[in-house]
Amino acid sequence: MSGPAAGTADAATTTDVVCLGESMVTFLPSQPGRLADVPSFGRGIGGAESNVACALAAAGHRAAWVGRVGADGFGDHLVETIASYGVDTSAVRRDPVRPTGIYFRTATDRGTDTHEVAYYRAGSAASAMSPDNVPYEDLLAGRILHLSGITAALSADCLALLRDLTAARPGRPLVSFDVNHRPHLWRGGDANASVLLELARRCDLVFVGEDEAEEAWGIVGAEAIRAALPEPAVVVVKRGSAGATVFSGLRPGPRSSNAGGAGDAAGVAGFDPDTVTLVPALRVDVVAAVGAGDAFAAGFLSATLRGLPVRDRVRHGHLMAAAVLTVPGDLTDPPARDHADRLAALDDDAWGRLRLGPGWTAADRAPEEVRTP
Repeated sequence: MSGPAAGTADAATTTDVVCLGESMVTFLPSQPGRLADVPSFGRGIGGAESNVACALAAAGHRAAWVGRVGADGFGDHLVETIASYGVDTSAVRRDPVRPTGIYFRTATDRGTDTHEVAYYRAGSAASAMSPDNVPYEDLLAGRILHLSGITAALSADCLALLRDLTAARPGRPLVSFDVNHRPHLWRGGDANASVLLELARRCDLVFVGEDEAEEAWGIVGAEAIRAALPEPAVVVVKRGSAGATVFSGLRPGPRSSNAGGAGDAAGVAGFDPDTVTLVPALRVDVVAAVGAGDAFAAGFLSATLRGLPVRDRVRHGHLMAAAVLTVPGDLTDPPARDHADRLAALDDDAWGRLRLGPGWTAADRAPEEVRTP
């Protein structure tokens, strides 16, 4: 089983993926060290959903980002930069009162104890998104609607918006959800973690890390995660250096026009058993780890739009993540499609021998020229 593809509309006239969420101006350090010691910062952009939109547009898809920014210079910078990747930003709304969010971060990996992030997003324009002020006609116009748990944490209105968008409705696009558990954004502990589980169960395709599932829900292991998420047609469990495990199945009654639900790995009453696909990660010479999860989601969604088998969807996710991991920022140009396709088609032994470092995405490099040990 290859898992559900996204829609059947004419790709020449239909947006492939619509991404909703907050994007912020990010200030990147000029050198390693504590925020207190960094003398200067360079300006960039950051936002899980806009990162996915930019990566998909750079990969040749029709991607749109829907968000809310302030009527300020930082809002101008965000919209202009995201649009420069080829993303449709026509549905972005400007807030005349609330500011665009910004944040500062250190150069270290997010998972380390020395990583620091200083957010200035409370009361931001994006936190005012609600079912009453977003353009539903734009959000529901694509083949895929991509959301994340970050938006749910911004405000009660944002949570209401995500609950509405994940509700079953006729003609709903395939809904993709990246759990993206960010404990510092939530207040309320277990109650808020359960919100992410609730939202994930209402979606068609879910991305979740083993580590965040354990942190948020106390659930350990890929099969236990699938058991907690029986409804989505596809659940992608990211396992760090171990790769990813994908559970894909179909239930008899579709929850939307484009995708069905699914049962857990053991089978549940009314659900078909899953196909379970394990795909090893690549070995990568990491320059910076920020943005890899968003790039993985973009690669997987790109291959889903193309109707590729599940194994190749995961491999394209790994390749897109490797492109970001080998540059300093959150965004970079992905490998050319034919280049990525050649790598994704390698046999298991050749895939396992790959080791990707800075510059590997160069279009003129054949698979055998990619660095191997």
